[in-house]
Amino acid sequence: MKELSNPTRRKFLKTGSALSASTLLAAPHVARAAKNDKTLKIGLVGIGGRGSGAAVQAMLADDNVALTAIGDLFEDRIKLRSRILKARGRAKYQVTEDTTFTGFDAYKKVIDSGIDVVILTTPPNFRPLHIEYAIEKGVHCFFEKPVAVDAPGVRKVIELAKKAKEKKLAFMSGFCWRHHYPKREVFGRILDGALGNVNAMYSTYNGGETWKKPREEGWGDLESQMRNWNAHLWLSGDSIVEQAVHCIDMMQWAMGDKAPTHAEASGGRQVYDDLDKYGNIFDHFAVVYQWENETGGVRGFHHSRQQNGTVGSYEVEVYGSKGFCSAKNRHAILGKEDAWRFRGENNDMYQTEHDELFASIREGKPFNDGEIAAQSTMVAILGRMAAYTGQQITYEDALNSKTDLTPSHFDWKESLPAQGVPIPGVTKFV
Repeated sequence: MKELSNPTRRKFLKTGSALSASTLLAAPHVARAAKNDKTLKIGLVGIGGRGSGAAVQAMLADDNVALTAIGDLFEDRIKLRSRILKARGRAKYQVTEDTTFTGFDAYKKVIDSGIDVVILTTPPNFRPLHIEYAIEKGVHCFFEKPVAVDAPGVRKVIELAKKAKEKKLAFMSGFCWRHHYPKREVFGRILDGALGNVNAMYSTYNGGETWKKPREEGWGDLESQMRNWNAHLWLSGDSIVEQAVHCIDMMQWAMGDKAPTHAEASGGRQVYDDLDKYGNIFDHFAVVYQWENETGGVRGFHHSRQQNGTVGSYEVEVYGSKGFCSAKNRHAILGKEDAWRFRGENNDMYQTEHDELFASIREGKPFNDGEIAAQSTMVAILGRMAAYTGQQITYEDALNSKTDLTPSHFDWKESLPAQGVPIPGVTKFV
């Protein structure tokens, strides 16, 4: 079995994202070696676990950066997490009481505080709104996946990605596997034809239930939903969009970031039987995507679930005319004479994405994967739409959907009942 000691420049260019070689090859030492004559000020909007992690990684990515502003909807979350950030960031943690903001407009206050780079890690429903304000104000963006929860949001982010390019602003998504050295090499080989013609793909994101917070006395409907955002469709986009989108993004990667033509799916709720506790999302999905290519077509089979006591699986497998590939876990190409497995340098993909982001800003060649991230998000939304309705839906129709999931108000005191659970065969595509 062939081995590779280090990822090659040629293979890194096979990310399907049309990024510059300097951006793709940037490593921690590259970022720190770049010109550091200006302190880049960082703002964080959304101080949950992922936001806190991203802020630490941003502070480690460059010698001359400082975290100067934090915003979140809830003050208690800032108090809880800011102590960790202060300990990890040390001198680079320069947030004060005057640059700590709460409320639905906290994102504006953070962006307006004089920062250069903003980290956007609130629940996904707010992503397009927050990104739009950052681009309007000329601020570089790192934003977590998914980029939106519905088609109008995706269309907005596609527009913003183009505006960011025009304004020479960095625009990086949290599709972290795209920054993992083993995956860059294995997907580069797939795109180079190591498997021959791709015929089929299989992906899974099977695990247990995610966290839930029991409703506390004094919480209104809106606060209860915000504190359990992953359980509500309008906030998270459902688990296939908020969580399993990672493996759907890898299927997109294998297809050269070409959108599928259509999808059929099933899904439902077997264990999420309480609307107050579990919200209105499904606990399992099974989707069949169809891509067209020069040999006729490729089918991608996706399965995901959130059910305790079930076997876990997080994998992406690709089947071609020349062999088989385990792209997520074993990083191997099998079933042919020159079988190969990656044995080169591994890396912390979360750190690498920020190293590359800040290096690209320093070099004046800002990283931008916004359109690719928006398309992968839309493919996940397509799967959700097909499962919710029980119908075959084309990518084009899904992208042009008029369904906007944002509720009618954000009033803490006003009633906001949880939305109903979709019923395949009854729920209509709009």
